[in-house]
Amino acid sequence: MAHAAPAVRTPAGPARTPDIFSAQTHRIARWAVPVGMGLVYGYWVAANNRSGGPITGWNVLLGFVSTIVFAGLWRGVAALAPHMMRELHAVLWAVFAGCAFGFLYANTGTSILRSVWMGLVIGAVTFAVLFYHYYTHEDAAGRRIR
Repeated sequence: MAHAAPAVRTPAGPARTPDIFSAQTHRIARWAVPVGMGLVYGYWVAANNRSGGPITGWNVLLGFVSTIVFAGLWRGVAALAPHMMRELHAVLWAVFAGCAFGFLYANTGTSILRSVWMGLVIGAVTFAVLFYHYYTHEDAAGRRIR
């Protein structure tokens, strides 16, 4: 039978769930997650760009450049967004997701209007989900509530 994890009580605040990872693990993950997701994204961009054709040097270069840009932007958004109000926090991540998906979709060979439309749809959905999340998990000053 499953039981809830014991809550850690702090003298001044509500109960928190325990953190099972060390500070070092969090520091490593802060860089490993964007790089790992960037590698997946770069491979996906390169695969969409070549459309099943042969792998070329330019295709590999596009994949690596996409990886570096994606990981750098992810890290930048992750560092900047928590310092913003919850509305701007959600907008920043939505713009990132919409642009990333639009670029990914543009490499499939479809029209630019279709790519922009798909990026806007993904960005709007991302905004709605994240705004709801931040609105229900933060107070107006941006402090987490549990």
